[in-house]
Amino acid sequence: MPNVHIPIQAIKGRGISHQQAHRYMRDAREAFDDGWSALDEAAQARDDAPPPATEVTWEDCRSAITKNESPDVGFMLGLNPYRGCEHGCVYCYARPTHSYLNLSPGLDFETKLIAKRNLAAVLRRELASPRHVPGLLAIGTVTDAYQPIERELRLTRAALEVLAEARHPLAIVTKGSGVERDIDILAPMAAQGLAAVYVTITSLDGRLARALEPRAAAPHRRLRTLRTLAEAGIPVGVSVAPQIPFITDDMEQVLEAAWDAGARRAFYTVLRLPWELSPMFRQWLDLHYPDRAARVMARVQEMRGGKDYDADFAQRMRGSGIWADLIRQRFDKACARLGFNTEREPLDTSKFKPQALRAQQELF
Repeated sequence: MPNVHIPIQAIKGRGISHQQAHRYMRDAREAFDDGWSALDEAAQARDDAPPPATEVTWEDCRSAITKNESPDVGFMLGLNPYRGCEHGCVYCYARPTHSYLNLSPGLDFETKLIAKRNLAAVLRRELASPRHVPGLLAIGTVTDAYQPIERELRLTRAALEVLAEARHPLAIVTKGSGVERDIDILAPMAAQGLAAVYVTITSLDGRLARALEPRAAAPHRRLRTLRTLAEAGIPVGVSVAPQIPFITDDMEQVLEAAWDAGARRAFYTVLRLPWELSPMFRQWLDLHYPDRAARVMARVQEMRGGKDYDADFAQRMRGSGIWADLIRQRFDKACARLGFNTEREPLDTSKFKPQALRAQQELF
């Protein structure tokens, strides 16, 4: 990959600054300096051009619940109200899914979002079906269900209202403080053993978080979210994922702060770089951490059998080798010292009442 300089102004407020070519494109393009770059950078330095805006496109989804058969994931049912994510996390393993839409996993992933406007209606139909078998429904495991556009679109809240009506168990994973808005739904569900929330805190370093997860809530704000949810009686946990060698080096401090805020469960994964994500992350490293970029990637490859990524179910979440073992030992020892449970919150499937949804359908 060519070493292309990216002016820092070009990525203000966004995780990736360029339209990374996706793997289905027939033609690949590379940046070329024709002598005008110095003038272009001077213009950008004046900050004349507005930052790239977020665009939302509506989609009528055919299904709301996704089925997961991966043996290394702790749930079988998933729900994601949005495609793409405005949080712009550089390391997001979901970025390559935008390629299926003929969009860039780079800047498009965080600026061109797809909202499933009929999600609640389709979810209601699927839960009311006699074929549906209740199980843990994980919300926001691909893209964050509480990214900024949820404040206005409220698709996640609409789905929660259906799940509450049917008494269907759910777990949320988020970096967004907007989950606090839905405490009025989540707290009564939690009292019945039907809801849990996991907040991802990658690092307590605000400057790092701003570069790594530019539009997600600040680390101190996520801790406040943990405390607010815990005080409302909602079981909360912390995800210290992903672990990135020489970048996210304060795992123990994150776990301590999360415990003090009320989290009682914890889990982690190591950095995953599938498909187009690898060159984008390398470019981010070269821009923000040029002094350690080579060391970071050397350790990543050490955990992936010499490659940037290995999708093998046996090790894709935790990696393999000495460095992966070191991360695992640090996590296990910190959790044991603090008292964290590293298993997912057990939720109750016996209270599921699809007849509540069927009765409403029969009225129409």
